[in-house]
Amino acid sequence: MPDSTFRVALLSEVFLGDGAADRLVARLTEARGQGAELAVLPEIPLNPWSPATAVPRDEDAEPPEGPRHRALSQAARQAGIAVLGGAIVREVSAGATGKRHNVGLLFDASGGLVGSYAKLHLPDEDGFREPAHYEPGSAPPSVLHLAGVPVGIQICSDSNRPEGSHLLGAQGAEVILAPRATEAATWERWKLVLRANAMTSGTFIVSVNRPAPEFGVALGGPSVAIAPDGEVLLETTAPLAVVELDRGAIAAARKRYPGYMAVRAGLYGQAWNAIAAAKPSH
Repeated sequence: MPDSTFRVALLSEVFLGDGAADRLVARLTEARGQGAELAVLPEIPLNPWSPATAVPRDEDAEPPEGPRHRALSQAARQAGIAVLGGAIVREVSAGATGKRHNVGLLFDASGGLVGSYAKLHLPDEDGFREPAHYEPGSAPPSVLHLAGVPVGIQICSDSNRPEGSHLLGAQGAEVILAPRATEAATWERWKLVLRANAMTSGTFIVSVNRPAPEFGVALGGPSVAIAPDGEVLLETTAPLAVVELDRGAIAAARKRYPGYMAVRAGLYGQAWNAIAAAKPSH
């Protein structure tokens, strides 16, 4: 029988400048000491919030398995805990055009890469000029298996298109990990969306936010863990908090309304394909 609980650390901190690698290891070690098996960091946690402007910088991006990737892997290995971090990754394979993507990177406790996911939905407004810095991903989210727990990744604005969370739930994900960079003033809207996504996908959702204003953008506000019935298990602005997820709650939620209803994926797929054919840009 698989373990019935899964302990996750919500680590709302960014790791920049001198001593960042040591601080990351120390925080992860602290999380492990509190019993966490996985630490979730905010969106692109080893980068400054460069989308504050529409001017991209070369140093914010890296090739696959670049320095931020390696720093996260090494920190996971040293602390002995799985980590979800991320980086702006530049394509460098033969025939690639140098496209950049905002990529979530999931490492196991040995520092091995479990899988990655490129953010699909990019805002373009004051403080969030993301299309200037990276392009949307081209692959839907899929389930990754971390120490026997099926998890999925969404990044920030992806949560506002619930198809992704519904897809992950239908694929068998038990936990959706959602790093964010959002403003404190918009928290109640985010909370509403995240609770609805948890309840309608039948998954836990763990979302960790960047903690403080950067470059004039009023980032901040709670990180959160939500049960598959929509109950808020933890809402906090603490730099580090650990939540225990009862995996048995997944099956229970999926036996209750609305969890037991058919997904009707084929029917909706036909409709979405028709929309895509008529409006390719959407």
